Amino acid sequence: MAESPREEVRFARSVCPLDCPDTCALKVKIEGERIVSVDGHPDHPVTRGSICNKVRNMPDRVHHPERLMYPLRRVGPKGSAERSAFERISWEEAYGEIVGRMNEAIAEYGPEAILPYSFYGNMGIINAEGMDRRFFHRLGATRLERTICSVAGDVGYKYTMGVNTGIDPENTVHAKLILIWGCNMVSTNMHQVMYATEARKRGARIVHIDVHRNRTSAWADEFIAVRPGTDAALALGIMHVLIREGLTDAAYIAEHTVGYEELAAQAAAYSPERVEEIAGVPADTVIRLAREYGTASPAFIRIGNGLQHHDNGGMAVRTIACLPALTGQWRVRGGGAIKGNGYYTSVNAMRLERPDLLADKSTRTVNMNQLGNALLDLREPPVKLLFVYNSNPAVVAPDSGRVRKGLLREDLFTVVHDLFLTDTCKYADLVLPATSHFENLDLYASYWHLYIQLGEPVMEPMGECKSNFTLFKELGLRMGFEPEVFGITEEQMIREALDYPDNPYLAGISFERLRERGWMKAGLQGLSLYDEGTVPTPSGKIELYSERMRLAGLSPVPDYAPVGLGEEDLPFLLVAGPNHGFLNSTFGNQEKLKKLEKRPTLHMHRDDAAALGIESGDRVRVRNGRGEIRIVVDAAENVLPGVLVTQGLWWEDGYEGGQTVNALTSQKLADMGGGATFFSARVEVLPS
Repeated sequence: MAESPREEVRFARSVCPLDCPDTCALKVKIEGERIVSVDGHPDHPVTRGSICNKVRNMPDRVHHPERLMYPLRRVGPKGSAERSAFERISWEEAYGEIVGRMNEAIAEYGPEAILPYSFYGNMGIINAEGMDRRFFHRLGATRLERTICSVAGDVGYKYTMGVNTGIDPENTVHAKLILIWGCNMVSTNMHQVMYATEARKRGARIVHIDVHRNRTSAWADEFIAVRPGTDAALALGIMHVLIREGLTDAAYIAEHTVGYEELAAQAAAYSPERVEEIAGVPADTVIRLAREYGTASPAFIRIGNGLQHHDNGGMAVRTIACLPALTGQWRVRGGGAIKGNGYYTSVNAMRLERPDLLADKSTRTVNMNQLGNALLDLREPPVKLLFVYNSNPAVVAPDSGRVRKGLLREDLFTVVHDLFLTDTCKYADLVLPATSHFENLDLYASYWHLYIQLGEPVMEPMGECKSNFTLFKELGLRMGFEPEVFGITEEQMIREALDYPDNPYLAGISFERLRERGWMKAGLQGLSLYDEGTVPTPSGKIELYSERMRLAGLSPVPDYAPVGLGEEDLPFLLVAGPNHGFLNSTFGNQEKLKKLEKRPTLHMHRDDAAALGIESGDRVRVRNGRGEIRIVVDAAENVLPGVLVTQGLWWEDGYEGGQTVNALTSQKLADMGGGATFFSARVEVLPS
């Protein structure tokens, strides 16, 4: 009997599309039409062949047996994601129904009755903020403020530094002190861990400041636990000691900052003893940390996403961003800070998204953190058609009880474009199959390292799947929109995005060179933007005092305000952070990663548990006025008393508890930028 021919084996270069700072270069092994393994590409200067376990398991996601392969129309009741609740239809039928529903909504209510809802489930620039933005601008739909992640801290950082950028992470190997502040870096920024490890071999010390003892705490040289939302107070306490003990760089402050006297007066009120009362950090630890920061050089701060998800998150980041200026660390290789580095690789958003297509510039906006209110309360017009892509709002949006109540409206027509029947699809009227990034041509830019990458398709689209780009291109043409705007290719759109003279760091980066090389580095010449000339603030200097903040009704100098104000008077502050195996809700349906994470867990201080008669392994009810979940307790000393931490956004199937942890979180917005306040919910714990 003749042997069947062996399938061709080939390797292809790709890019990780996840909403993660590392944006790893990948090396993909393909047999026939199937991806059999994903590894890191060894030649990338930053990621250097290392990838996380999530990405290593991407073949299971791409070839998952439950992946959607064709369009579905609901025939069963809303709230069910069983396959029997849907029937297969063609793309022609799907497009026909979407166009018809959109035209009906526009005719009766106007285009603002249509609401897009998306974020960065796929970080490809073309598929996350390209043709989709053009389509909804041209349609005149309600605009979405995409503020669920980093905006509060971004705005706060910009008040101090002008733009959201820091030092080149490749230089952090030179640091002698590294403060990891509000960032579980081992799980969320593994290549910064690699640089920090190299720095430690050269003599650096690593301090982790966070609300939860986690993988990064175990790896660091020291862990400092803070009460949630008190980061600004701790930073002001460090400033207090730096100023009191003469550990500041007077020459740098005089030449490169404004507002030092005002800041010094504010910091004078934050003695180490007061900070201990506020933040739970012992006064002697505050003093020791400040002395170490004031004498170590280079000193580097990695500012994480976690601390900005409080009511006061913008001010917390703004305050921490002042520290490197006080000690002159911006002029030292390896010193300074990174909150984000997206400014260096920013592309031409005006040409990409075409906001000029929006005819009515007064079109209303909806903050994505308040989706529940938008679906239930908006009038004149109400939201009649919701279009979801690159997101799973039934799980990830705050106050999910109200979100789901809104999604259950029979008069709301919901379209979801995804790879799987997610929790959001339980409420969809149409479900459209999406490609994975391995099936797309796209452009990728990290918000941490300085490399732009081109991701080319390594396989044909599976089944009848379509990319976001193709979906909104074809919808635009069916709506009769301009062919010169919507009839273009991915390559043309990438070229438009890279054509951006306003960003000098993109000079020399082209589609042709990216196709040849795979990646190119933004052309930063010095240590950071801040040693290349004038700081891009109104004063041209680092603003320890910000007149713009005063005009916006905010404290012009860093300040601390308690979190959870306006919440119910309940005993615990809940922080709902990420876990190691998922990225938000992505990978929450992959059995291997679920087994590694085991189950949803509530971290609780052992003294709090004992006071309630609770032991590790007990299942408890966690509740407030918004909702309730059931979850297993881990009673230890991984959090401070009065603090609860959960990790991961779990899909509901297979877990007792009934609702995502975001049933407990609030639609209240942060102090800056309309950011989310996921980490400022107050709750009580009851026996199950």
